[in-house]
Amino acid sequence: MSIILVRHGETPLNVARTLQPADTPLSETGRQQAQAVARRLADLKIAAILSSDLPRAMQTAQAIAAATGVPITPTPLLHERNFGALRGQPYDSLPYNPLTMTEAPPGGESVAAFEQRVALAFAQMVELRGRIDGHLAVVTHGLVIRALLARHFPLGAQTMPLRVGNTSVTICGATPPHAPELVDCTRHLDEAIAHDAKSLSGG
Repeated sequence: MSIILVRHGETPLNVARTLQPADTPLSETGRQQAQAVARRLADLKIAAILSSDLPRAMQTAQAIAAATGVPITPTPLLHERNFGALRGQPYDSLPYNPLTMTEAPPGGESVAAFEQRVALAFAQMVELRGRIDGHLAVVTHGLVIRALLARHFPLGAQTMPLRVGNTSVTICGATPPHAPELVDCTRHLDEAIAHDAKSLSGG
């Protein structure tokens, strides 16, 4: 059995390339994407759902819960990196790339603090997966998935995705070395609800 990482569905601010406030909901396309990934996971033996409790992740997790009959365990450890005062600003309006800055923006998290939190989330998901009989679905955010792949689910010969697609599925081993067998797969999305290639995986 595996740990299945799922990025939340598209939001209006993903498409607008804007750093997202915490309360950003899914767009209509994002809701359709959530239904599509829910149908995909309904064919698997999902035994638990662990989710970021931010609205865009919870709305995605709720679609999965409805399709699988499995309850959601929410956790703030799976939140996207907190960009503080930069939230609400378009990426392209800034004179630097906020997704790669290592220092903490005003009121936000440094990379070090973010990675420490992601490590705690990883420990939580491994512990939960060890207590269930089936797959664990983990619904979270783009930068969280990239941090997990960089530090906790070794990619080996596979390539780090340039961006993590909305509702993409990444399937990782439940026991060490936790190597992924599938990375950033969006085959469940048809052309009408495919993720917007202009959006970034920072939300």
